[in-house]
Amino acid sequence: MTDQLVFVDVCAGAGGLASGLEVAGFSPTLLLDNKRQACETLLANRPQWNVVCEDLIDFLPEEHPETLDVDLLSAGLPRVKASAAVGRGDSEPELRLLKAAVYLLHAVQPRALLLENLPALVDSPVYADIRSFIEAELAHLGYGFHWFVLNAADFGVPQERLQGVLVALKEPWFRAFAPPTPTVSQHVSAGRALRRSMGARGWREADAWADQARAVAPTLVGGSDNRGGPDLGPTGTKRAWARMGVNAGTLANEVPGPDYVWPRSTDVAEMLKLTVDQAAILQSFPQEWQITGQKTARYRQIGHATPPPVGRALGAAIATALRAPAGAQ
Repeated sequence: MTDQLVFVDVCAGAGGLASGLEVAGFSPTLLLDNKRQACETLLANRPQWNVVCEDLIDFLPEEHPETLDVDLLSAGLPRVKASAAVGRGDSEPELRLLKAAVYLLHAVQPRALLLENLPALVDSPVYADIRSFIEAELAHLGYGFHWFVLNAADFGVPQERLQGVLVALKEPWFRAFAPPTPTVSQHVSAGRALRRSMGARGWREADAWADQARAVAPTLVGGSDNRGGPDLGPTGTKRAWARMGVNAGTLANEVPGPDYVWPRSTDVAEMLKLTVDQAAILQSFPQEWQITGQKTARYRQIGHATPPPVGRALGAAIATALRAPAGAQ
């Protein structure tokens, strides 16, 4: 084994997970996504990356030998629907992708697997069948596994974002793995994260707004491609934003200018709106990371992404296990 760790990332999206893994010392041999806009985003930031724009269901690893026998297979999979929707069969496409990622293990044979999805997948009885399927496949292939939930806010992301995580490793590395621990002692508020951007065009009340936006931002929701324009999430999320003086029903094209008067009222329509670039700040993308496309497409890529600091923390924990000396487990 060399010091260079290599990985394959499927359902790569805008590269949130991949960029975090990169910082943790992993280098991708292939990134896969079925959305052309996401593939363009990946290549805009890392032209040297091997990006394949294809559906995971149709992907044949034997046609891509660079994917075989890597250190890590990672997947920030589309989130299966909330428990209330599962009974309607609404999660079938997402569950098929989840199974496809697990089946990919048979060909790729990585030393480690990282899957990220909704928290309920970790322990909800609603998902007991899919967990049993995954665990049986992992045991058959010789992997030990950990299910756990992380909050992105514990890793410096200015957002309350719970993420269900599965990490599986082959023996002997499994016993050397421990889930990442929080990297910050105090969560970053939405106001602290967005203060500078709010004042970028000379808005005189930017500091006053930031001072009262003391809560961590609610979870960004990318939404469905079948819906209309972008917004920041469901009703509860919009209420939380309204308490911070933000109209979460749509996104602005630019931050407030010097003439904007913050209403300080309960009329949501008059409240300020966030921009797509500010959504990227809340998701903790690096400032230089380009999200390509029009406004709605950009926001959806951001909202669906794994925050890079979470990817970095998970990558560091996996790298520590994979580099553990023989006998240290």
